[in-house]
Amino acid sequence: MNNYPEQKEFLFKPSDFEKIRTMLYQHSGIKLNDSKTDMVYSRLARRLRATGLKSFDDYLLRLDQDQGDEKEAFINSLTTNLTAFFREPHHFSLLREHVLSLRKSMLRLWCSASSTGEEAYTMAMTMVDAFGSYKPPVEIIATDIDTDVLGKAKAGIYSLDRIEKLPQETLKRFFLRGAGKNVNYVKVRKELRDLISFRQLNLLDTHWPIDGQFDVIFCRNVMIYFDKETQYKILKRFAPMLETHGLLFAGHSESLHHAADLFKLRGQTVYELASQSRHRGSRTESGGR
Repeated sequence: MNNYPEQKEFLFKPSDFEKIRTMLYQHSGIKLNDSKTDMVYSRLARRLRATGLKSFDDYLLRLDQDQGDEKEAFINSLTTNLTAFFREPHHFSLLREHVLSLRKSMLRLWCSASSTGEEAYTMAMTMVDAFGSYKPPVEIIATDIDTDVLGKAKAGIYSLDRIEKLPQETLKRFFLRGAGKNVNYVKVRKELRDLISFRQLNLLDTHWPIDGQFDVIFCRNVMIYFDKETQYKILKRFAPMLETHGLLFAGHSESLHHAADLFKLRGQTVYELASQSRHRGSRTESGGR
C-alpha cells in the first residue's frame, strides 16, 4: 500500500519525501518516518503557495540554494510544538523542592525546547510560588529552534482555551484578561515575562548562544524526535552545563538508559549527573554532610 499523497494540488513523489526528511535530519536532528508523509505534504504545500512555486522540485531546489529565511521557514513548518501549562505537573513540584534546597543567591534554569512558552512560564510561576515574590532569585533561559513559536512565547498572549484548565487563583495571579477585540485572550503578567530570556537555538548547532552552569535543564518530549546517536551527542553537551547538583527533566515517554555514563535516574523522568550520584555516595561513606 502506498502511503504517499495522491491527487494533490502539487505532485509529491517518494523521492521528494526522502530528500525532505534527509534535509530535516541534517539541520535539526529530527527523524521522520513514513507515516509523516501526509503531514509533510500539508505543511510544505503552504510554503509552495506562500513562495509562489509550482512544484516540490522547484521548492527543494530553492532550499538547496537558500541558507536563510526559507530554510528557517522549512524547519519551522516541520517542527511539532505540543505543549501546555503545567504539563506533567509532578515535575514542577520537584522543581520547587529542588531550588529551595539549594539556598543559592541566584538560580539559573534552562528550558531547552520552549515552543510557544507555556513550559517556561510554568517554570516562572513555580519560582514565584516557591519564593513568595514576583522577583525570585532566578534567571530562566528559554530556547527553541522554531522562530515562529519563539515570537509567540515572547508575546505571552494565549487564547482562553489554552488556560481553561488552570485554577482561577493561578489565572488571577499570573494573567491579564484581554478586552475589546482581545476579549478571548489573556496575557502573561510582565513580572513573569521579565524572568525569561527567549532565544533561538538549534540543539544540533556546534555553538549554543548560552553559557552554563545551570541548576536545572528542562528537555522534555524532545529526545523522542532524535535517534539514539543524536540524543547521546546532545546529552553529552548538557552534562558539563549542569551544576554538580543540577537536575535534567525529561519527557514522560523518554528514557536515558543509553546515556547511563552521563545521567542517572533520580525520580520519575528526572535525572542527575552520573558523576554526582557517585560523589554523593562517597560523601555519605566518609561521613560528609
